[in-house]
Amino acid sequence: MATTALLKASSIRQRSVLANPVPANSCDDSFLAADIGGTHARLALMTRATGQAPKVAAYRIYRCADHPHLEDIIRCFCVELEVQPRELVLACAGYVHAGSVINKNLVWPVLLQNMKQQLALDHVWFLNDLQALAYAVGHGAAGSAAVLKVPMAREAQAGPVVVIGPGTGLGAAVWLPGQPARVIATEAGHTQLAARVGREQQVLAQLAQPNTHVSYETVLSGPGLHRIYTALCAIHDRYPSLHQPSAVTQAALAGRDEIAHEALTLFCGWLGSFAADLSMLYGATGGVYLAGGFLFQMVEFMRSSPLLERFLDKGVMRPFLQNLPIRVMDHGHHGVMGAASWHWNTHIDTDARMGDERKPCIDFNDAVFSPDL
Repeated sequence: MATTALLKASSIRQRSVLANPVPANSCDDSFLAADIGGTHARLALMTRATGQAPKVAAYRIYRCADHPHLEDIIRCFCVELEVQPRELVLACAGYVHAGSVINKNLVWPVLLQNMKQQLALDHVWFLNDLQALAYAVGHGAAGSAAVLKVPMAREAQAGPVVVIGPGTGLGAAVWLPGQPARVIATEAGHTQLAARVGREQQVLAQLAQPNTHVSYETVLSGPGLHRIYTALCAIHDRYPSLHQPSAVTQAALAGRDEIAHEALTLFCGWLGSFAADLSMLYGATGGVYLAGGFLFQMVEFMRSSPLLERFLDKGVMRPFLQNLPIRVMDHGHHGVMGAASWHWNTHIDTDARMGDERKPCIDFNDAVFSPDL
């Protein structure tokens, strides 16, 4: 019931318009914030008056496959709003090498210098998408997250927070408290998949040739869930009738397909084990956030799945893990807002804000957002 209420509240919130829209031409400074995934590109126009924190003036969601390149999406956004901001902060899965974003899940290349020239921008700033999401979590953006696991002690300790985002790929970042707080962007999704003896190793044998690298992203992502399902069909000598990850999830949640249910159960077990590994690695006494739209829709399934037991099943580290909370949040607009928050705290009016304990920050409750397409 609690999860249903959260979903309903989130849906109502997302269908609303901006509560206090700010005209783009009414401020003396503005910038673009973008969160680019393998499926959707989310853009926001951030505006502010002198001495004030940025506010959301406009927010749009685009399907990446509908556009020939990222520049086209940004250009469409600016033309529609009749604005020409001079700076862009770009959150995207992957990392930058030689000016190019390395990400196998994007439908087109992202070349930062080329984007800067094509769009006549003064600056293009880049950060990892889970890094942006972790900044959003650190600034209290996930207040509506569903609680999957409460800590054994009455209050969890303050400390590092691990944020994990299975989507088109698998991202992970760590928020470190402090003055200022810091975020570590990781490529933990590409670490070696650990499969237990039994069904997991049977699935692994279907996914890869002997002596080859298989990453956690291979199974802990949308495409990964479908890979698990296809492997199980081969093991059960069944024809795979479900052709999209969303179809596997829906069939499992509805109880219509036993193999889909088994696939989602294996997915949850691996996710619990992966979350525990990162929690131990970074001493995440602040807990774990699992981020993603399809995860937020299956909170009840995760509660009854092996996820929590696999999270705790780490030998002598069980008492440590028992005291870590796990929450589930919808990725949604939080990546955009985290990118904007990072840019605001890192690049805008740094000198003017030094030593000011009351420095303004972005209010994540100021605006509400439209749902993904």
